[in-house]
Amino acid sequence: QVQLAESGGGLVQAGGTLKLSCVASGRNFHNYAMAWFRQAPGKEREFVSAISVNGNTDYADSVKGRFTISRHYVRNTMYLQMNSLKPEDTGVYYCAARQGVMDSRANNYDYWGQGTQVTLSS
Repeated sequence: QVQLAESGGGLVQAGGTLKLSCVASGRNFHNYAMAWFRQAPGKEREFVSAISVNGNTDYADSVKGRFTISRHYVRNTMYLQMNSLKPEDTGVYYCAARQGVMDSRANNYDYWGQGTQVTLSS
């Protein structure tokens, strides 16, 4: 069983930066692939980025070159560094975990956090 808690969201101007954190409680954090998803008002939840148990990463095309995902195994924490933010990055950002390989499909993740709001002002 894994419990996830996101933090770091907020209101930021376009072009700004934010760093999201996701702290995992429970055992064997290193056995879980982790991911970030986001959901804008009126839209479906979409994949942002994922990181495997070995540190391999994957990104949605819309965030490549701007966002960086990472994880700290001792701290049981995953991060999302977001640079050059755009208004379309607005949404609730969720972290997710699953045992096994990383995946870009939300349905394949078993554990979810409550989300943290990211709002861009133009």
